[in-house]
Amino acid sequence: MRLLALIGALAIIGAVAAAVLVFGGFYDVAATEQDSAPVAWVLVHARQASIGHHATDTPPGSLDDPATIRAGAKAFATRGCVSCHGGPGAAWEKFSEGLNPGPPDLKEVAPDLQPREIFWVVKNGIRMTGMPSFGAIGVPDQEIWSIAAFVKKLPTVSDADYKAWSTATP
Repeated sequence: MRLLALIGALAIIGAVAAAVLVFGGFYDVAATEQDSAPVAWVLVHARQASIGHHATDTPPGSLDDPATIRAGAKAFATRGCVSCHGGPGAAWEKFSEGLNPGPPDLKEVAPDLQPREIFWVVKNGIRMTGMPSFGAIGVPDQEIWSIAAFVKKLPTVSDADYKAWSTATP
């Protein structure tokens, strides 16, 4: 019985300490400060689990279609994705270095992502990361799927192809 009382008391003390830390303003939310390892671990795993759970849509057609990939490159450039994520032969904008967490290099992460996950992230965004919801501003699902197709292809896209695709007129 004493052990349970001790565990209960420690839980209450821990909860009060956490509340003081967070609500007392002691936890630094500045983008110039990195999260502690435990906080970063929790945030990454919560994000991955949430995306995995919610990303259930399936593409309306083949994402290997060259026209879809080219349309995705154009949308990637015109919707501002390149500003934060860069692209083949296109550096990201300086302001993106101030984001915390920083935007991922999509060439590196694309091979590990499913198209449905890319679609979900682009459509819904991710809170507290700077990643906006393109669905919330009315970008059609077909265009978001084309961006997903392009991102999956991104690791193998040449600088010349990206330049041609992103500046092409329909």
